[in-house]
Amino acid sequence: MGLLAFFKYLFGCFKRLSSGDSGGVSALANDIVNFEITSKVPEQLSRYVVSSKKAQENWYNKLLEEWNQAKTTPQTPEEAARFIIQTLKGHKKADVEGLLAFYNLPQASQSPPPTVVSGVPTPPKPQGAKFELKSLPVDLKSIADGDTIIVYVDAADPKESPIVPRSVRKAATARAKARAAKDYKKADALHKIITDAGYRVVNGQKGEETLARKYRIRLRGIDAPESSMPYGKEAKEELVKLVQGKRVKVYVYGDDRYGRCVGDIYCNGTFVQEKMLRRGFAWHYNAYDQRPELAAWEKEAREARLGLWSVANPEKPWEWRKNKRNGS
Repeated sequence: MGLLAFFKYLFGCFKRLSSGDSGGVSALANDIVNFEITSKVPEQLSRYVVSSKKAQENWYNKLLEEWNQAKTTPQTPEEAARFIIQTLKGHKKADVEGLLAFYNLPQASQSPPPTVVSGVPTPPKPQGAKFELKSLPVDLKSIADGDTIIVYVDAADPKESPIVPRSVRKAATARAKARAAKDYKKADALHKIITDAGYRVVNGQKGEETLARKYRIRLRGIDAPESSMPYGKEAKEELVKLVQGKRVKVYVYGDDRYGRCVGDIYCNGTFVQEKMLRRGFAWHYNAYDQRPELAAWEKEAREARLGLWSVANPEKPWEWRKNKRNGS
């Protein structure tokens, strides 16, 4: 495995985004970890600074040392800029400003611009949502049934990077080196450390590897037939059609008693729960979610006799589970 594969393995491929975008934080994290592995600074950096490669290596040694000792790593462009300025205090002003420009980070005299992605202001989270997840493409094996999936979020995400355990980072680095040396037994043992901590190395479509955090998601407000119930297989197949191989956005509202995140899932602008209800592959779970639109979508499918509503009085999954628990 070459240096590019190491880079992809740990944090995925990132483009440096427009000024003020959190992509600069990810790029900085990538380059620091890449320096730890290869002892090489970014190739294009010399276009932005005045000092030699040897001086640049000295900067990254300092940045790496401070990064590893920090209790929390930078999450925003402003925090990343302060991190660089404080770590390289006493170095040439032109070099520090050039390094900030290289990562599209705000200069010391600049006030941060509003967050913009692709020219469109980032919308606020829906009321009541605690946080937002942006997943890697959803794998078929990660879709358990019609209302539960597993998503993986890139560990280089600015919200994820500061909370990745140091043991996971070290195991990821060691695993990459073991695979490069074709020591697959050691690599598998190191991957177990990663998975036991709630992470995984996800393989991309082009062979790249990305360290990612695992989240189990229960679709909020709906209840699909269990796998062994009538229409259980069809409900899962419908969810597969909606999300397999695609990136999803999840607004998380809390956890259920099984430790799953309860959330609304969007895929390419489509509200997944809406599709499941309108196509007749789920019930509105009124006991836990009283949103009127969910009830309306269920009613629409029921009146059109779509999906599970094509049979009279289909058994409700919560009643089916209760009967199973009671042995009936």
